Amino acid sequence: MKKICFYALCTLLSVGCKVSHQSSENKNRKKEKTTIDSLAPNPFIRHMYTADPSARVWDDGRLYVYASHDIDPPQGCDLMDRYHVFSTDDMVHWKDHGEILNSSQVPWGRKEGGFMWAPDCTYKDGTYYFYFPHPSDTYTNNSWKIGVATSKEPAANFTVQGYIKGMDPMIDPFVFIDDDGQPYIYNGGGGICKGGKLKDNMMELDGEMKTMEGLDDFHEGTWIHKYKGKYYLSYADNHDPNRNDGMDGYNCMRYAISDHPLGPWKYMGIYMEPSDCFTNQGSIVEYKGEWFAFYHTISLSKNPALRSICVDRLYHNEDGTIRMVKQRK
Repeated sequence: MKKICFYALCTLLSVGCKVSHQSSENKNRKKEKTTIDSLAPNPFIRHMYTADPSARVWDDGRLYVYASHDIDPPQGCDLMDRYHVFSTDDMVHWKDHGEILNSSQVPWGRKEGGFMWAPDCTYKDGTYYFYFPHPSDTYTNNSWKIGVATSKEPAANFTVQGYIKGMDPMIDPFVFIDDDGQPYIYNGGGGICKGGKLKDNMMELDGEMKTMEGLDDFHEGTWIHKYKGKYYLSYADNHDPNRNDGMDGYNCMRYAISDHPLGPWKYMGIYMEPSDCFTNQGSIVEYKGEWFAFYHTISLSKNPALRSICVDRLYHNEDGTIRMVKQRK
């Protein structure tokens, strides 16, 4: 009799645990209820080749993506020479706003053109500021500059104003404006990531740039988003398929967390495994209550010089970590 009661008790406890576990899972699912019904198939831009998506949400309620452009037929990333903007209000239908800037419009740029790599855009006091890397000499490594173009519109009529003096000759500019209105600028490459304050004019440094400490295997493509009071710095690493770590391909996307936009940073791990491309670079943005990770692949062209931008949902766990992004094929 005691034995039967013991088994009965175990059964009840087991059922109770399962119910509790299912209840917890259902609660998590409710928290993950989507506000956007569906996403356009990846890649979401298919009529041209684009890379390095910088995603931004402006006051008109639309999400904009500022992207570099891979020339077709392919001529390699050295000859990338222009930028396009795309926008959506439902993550399904995307509008191509056309070209907003090319290398021939950069007064201080190299005479051969090209080398218009990963850009960014931000908004302050009625003006849109478009940041882009471009060298001034034929030998690019020592002459990279972070140019600034401005417009009163988010996707047209940008005019180059000059470049930010005092920054190291590196690529991939990113600008983050904190809740208190203080703007910060970042750039990097070759294993170094730097950040510093900008003055209110968005064209001058306010003090020296400093190296971001605590990142693991940084390669390029700094991006920062803020979630529940914490700062998240995401970037592409130097992964290659010869590491025998169970992941095939090149750049993984990693992240670190800090209590301050200039660190120090606590490395947290990988949030996206390699895509099918030799490179990857992206952005993380909240839109209509959901979070999204943007990146690029070569799924359309199968050519590493002809990339295409993609997007997938991104989730933060209860403890603040980021789940591995599931790439839709």
